[in-house]
Amino acid sequence: MAKAERLDKYLANSGAGSRSEVKNHIRKGRVTINAVTCTVPEQKVDADTDIIALDGNRVFRIHTAYYMFHKPAGCVTATQDNLHRTVMDYIKEDGIKDLFPVGRLDIDTEGLLLITNDGALAHRLLSPAHHVVKEYYAEVRGCVTEKEVQAFAEGMDIGEKKKTLPAVLDVLCAGEQSKVTVKIQEGKFHQIKRMFQAMGMEVLYLKRISMGTLRLDDALEAGQYRPLTDEETAGLLKGSVL
Repeated sequence: MAKAERLDKYLANSGAGSRSEVKNHIRKGRVTINAVTCTVPEQKVDADTDIIALDGNRVFRIHTAYYMFHKPAGCVTATQDNLHRTVMDYIKEDGIKDLFPVGRLDIDTEGLLLITNDGALAHRLLSPAHHVVKEYYAEVRGCVTEKEVQAFAEGMDIGEKKKTLPAVLDVLCAGEQSKVTVKIQEGKFHQIKRMFQAMGMEVLYLKRISMGTLRLDDALEAGQYRPLTDEETAGLLKGSVL
């Protein structure tokens, strides 16, 4: 017998939506337990014995899977694309359903991508409210100085309604072409490239090296992937802040 758990948690972990979305489904009377409508998100259910349905369609627990993928340049972060090879073209796991990449990397950006079918985790990792840290290694045309470090730390105007959240810029090597790492708490479109553009610089190479507690395995070559360890999975589920 499975351990009893909250109805909203069961639905969220089964891919029926985020925790807030499934709570709304429940309160609107769209969810039944053993053919009886339930409007209480906190209601306990047993996945082995209870039949849970949303809008009349039974909701099954998804066998969650988590993979670390080293995205190469030249492929798009999508499940399908008519023009380019996608990151999912590299993932050969026929026995696991509904895998997708968490977040996006530009076509010319390399590095860490999490591939999973855990919609609730993906929502939490991508939600701006959770401030999950993403770290990147970058090579930049121009000499990065304390001026840029301070600008990143204060938040920058990159042409949107609000400034970026504070970011941590560490200079590894400064010169005509500088080498740096950047930690950001959000994922605006082309964010790091636009932050450097705002300082009159150009990003020549960009690679994501971590997301939350998950760090890219140095042994993984571009285009390779592997399952997460239990420790890595537990770290992601606990979350991370800057």
